[in-house]
Amino acid sequence: MCGRVALFSPPSRLARLLVATLGAGIDPDQEPSWNVGPQQRLVAASRRDGERVLEPYRWGLVPSWAKDPSIANRLFNARAETIAEKPSFRAAFAKRPCAIPIDGFYEWDHRPGNHRQPHYFTRRDAQPIVLAGLYERWSSGDTVVATCTVITTTPNADLDGIHDRMPVVLELEDVETWLDVASYGPDERALLLRPARRSTLTHYGVGPAVGSIRHDGPSLIEPLESPPLF
Repeated sequence: MCGRVALFSPPSRLARLLVATLGAGIDPDQEPSWNVGPQQRLVAASRRDGERVLEPYRWGLVPSWAKDPSIANRLFNARAETIAEKPSFRAAFAKRPCAIPIDGFYEWDHRPGNHRQPHYFTRRDAQPIVLAGLYERWSSGDTVVATCTVITTTPNADLDGIHDRMPVVLELEDVETWLDVASYGPDERALLLRPARRSTLTHYGVGPAVGSIRHDGPSLIEPLESPPLF
């Protein structure tokens, strides 16, 4: 599962990273957040008329056929193993992939016997993380809502056994293959939905405040102090 991320880099930096233009809905002065959860705003790049465009999306996919947008509450992640067949995701996988840049993500330790310790994950090279995602545009009357989901896969060694899922991390050289559905078929694109290379990510424990979406600010990603030695 990937259900909480940090997104504090300005859109201009993320657009440069992904060689994308800023879409009309992007606020260049978008407020940074260190605690973004489902139903809140992410940004993502997709291909439009041969170019990449960075646009805002609400996190939690609403398929175009959905009658009730509340379905997004359980579609903020998509399992890589089933997106080509699952009705909620297969059309978006075939036609509407996106690349979701974030600064980091949180995961809680689920190992037996451990308390729910949150960890903050970033790229070891200090660059933003680019996640594989899918997007949809759902409409009802005059209302159009752009939504997205983050694709997850089995974890690599970087998660240190903390969780049994991790988001799919795209390397910059793979973004074009993921986004260009006209040039790359589903089998070729599906090969990208794998665990990240070992040592791509690093992590450390953070305080429990991130567990509530009401809390925000850079203090959320401060490392826990080491316990005293006796």
